[in-house]
Amino acid sequence: MVPLPIENVDTDQIIPARFLKATDKNGFGDNLFADWRYNKDGSPKADFVLNNQLYTGASVLVAGKNFGSGSSREHAAWAIAGFGFKVVVSSFFADIFRNNALNNGVLPVIVSPEFLSNIFAAINSDAKSTITIDLQNQTITNNADGKSESFEINAYKKECLLNGLDDIDYLLSKRELTEAYEKAR
Repeated sequence: MVPLPIENVDTDQIIPARFLKATDKNGFGDNLFADWRYNKDGSPKADFVLNNQLYTGASVLVAGKNFGSGSSREHAAWAIAGFGFKVVVSSFFADIFRNNALNNGVLPVIVSPEFLSNIFAAINSDAKSTITIDLQNQTITNNADGKSESFEINAYKKECLLNGLDDIDYLLSKRELTEAYEKAR
């Protein structure tokens, strides 16, 4: 897990507007949190969490309340996924960001403020602490102390994530049903 205990992180902080010229998803992870992550000369800022080798290879971003507010840019979800995050945990997500994340294979897990504090405390105690996210059963467990919470997810998006499908893949997986319906009409 990578801890980012900052509240009200908006999409311009996630991926600054100057990087929005591209129209495909490739390369956005390199610019995730660019203004926080890099100096003006492009060198990494030693004190920014994504530049800390303790967190290299982490697939879960644990963020403060109100993550993904601001504009509706899908590029923010592209940057999160492009960096390698599979899950973002927060106590609140902006609706558009949450939907963009789900549409791009990133699971946004909403937890109570108390549980979020519990996860941050575990990471502060041990940078290599872990959580278990069980999408099938919709639970998240802090492995440091065994505490667990349930989380909500739209059934359709849950099926897509469990099966590695985007919206088009999902429709194609239902092709036979669609064709049978059309023939019956």
